[in-house]
Amino acid sequence: MTSQFKTFLLLGLLTAIILAVGQYFGGRGGLLIALALALIMNLGSYWYSDKIVLKMYKARELSASEAPMLHEIIEELAHAARIPKPRVFVVPQDTPNAFATGRNPQNAAVAVTSGILRMLDQEELRGVLAHETAHIAHRDILIQCTAAVLASTIMTIANIMQFTVIFGGGRSDEEGGGGNAAAALLTAFLAPIAASLIQFAISRSREYLADEGGALYSGKPLALASALGKLDSAARSLPIRAGNPSTAPLFIVNPFTASRMASLFSTHPPVAERIARLRDMASGLRRG
Repeated sequence: MTSQFKTFLLLGLLTAIILAVGQYFGGRGGLLIALALALIMNLGSYWYSDKIVLKMYKARELSASEAPMLHEIIEELAHAARIPKPRVFVVPQDTPNAFATGRNPQNAAVAVTSGILRMLDQEELRGVLAHETAHIAHRDILIQCTAAVLASTIMTIANIMQFTVIFGGGRSDEEGGGGNAAAALLTAFLAPIAASLIQFAISRSREYLADEGGALYSGKPLALASALGKLDSAARSLPIRAGNPSTAPLFIVNPFTASRMASLFSTHPPVAERIARLRDMASGLRRG
C-alpha cells in the first residue's frame, strides 16, 4: 500500500465522519446536507486550503526587497529540491514557528512567524526552511492542508451538535433516534477526537521524512536539530495565539503544546526523537 493511497484513505475517513455525524443527527436529510458539505469542503480544500490557512493566520506576503535573506535562502533550497521557488509569507505571531502550504510545488508558499525571525540564527532558520521545502518537494502540503480544513469542519459540526443536543434533546423519534441524547452527545464528543487521530496518522511519519530531506537540502542536520529544540521549548511557554488546533500538523513543531492533553494528541513525533535522528544523520555524514 503506497503512502499516497494511505493518505487518501485517511482523508476518506475524515469525509466519512462528516457523513456519519450528519446522518446520525439529521437522518436522511442530515446525510444529504453532510454529503453536500463534504463535497464542497473537499473541492474547496483542494483549490483554496492554502488561502484559507494563510488568511486564518493573517499571513502577509513578503517581497524580495523586504526580506532579501529569506528569499535568497528559499531560492537556494528550492533549487536543491528541484522545485519552483515558493512564495514567502510572514505571520504576525510572537511564537516562533513555520509552515508550508499550497496544492502543489507550482503553487506553494512558505510562512514564517515574526517570532522565528527574531529567535533563530541564519543557519537554524535555513534548516527550518529546508524542512518546509522538503514538505513541498514530497507533496505533503496538499494532504496536510486538506486534512486540516476537513478536521476543522468536523470539529465545528461537533460543537454545533453538542449545543443542539444539550439544548434541543437530540434527534427526534420520527427519525428513529428515540431521543437518545446521551448517545448523540457522546458522538458529538468523539467525532473531533476521531478527526484528530486521523490527522495524527497522516502527519507523524511525514515529519521524520521532512526532517531528513531538510537536513540533506541544507547540508547541516545539527542546525535543524538546534532549531527544533528552541522552537519546541518556545511553543511550550508561548503557544500560538488565536490558532485552530486542526492546523497543528502544518507547523514544524506543534504550536499548541502548552497543555499535557494537547501533547497527548500531538500530530508531531516527539521533538527529542527528531533531534536524535538528526544527530545520528550528522554523525553518518561526518563518517562518510
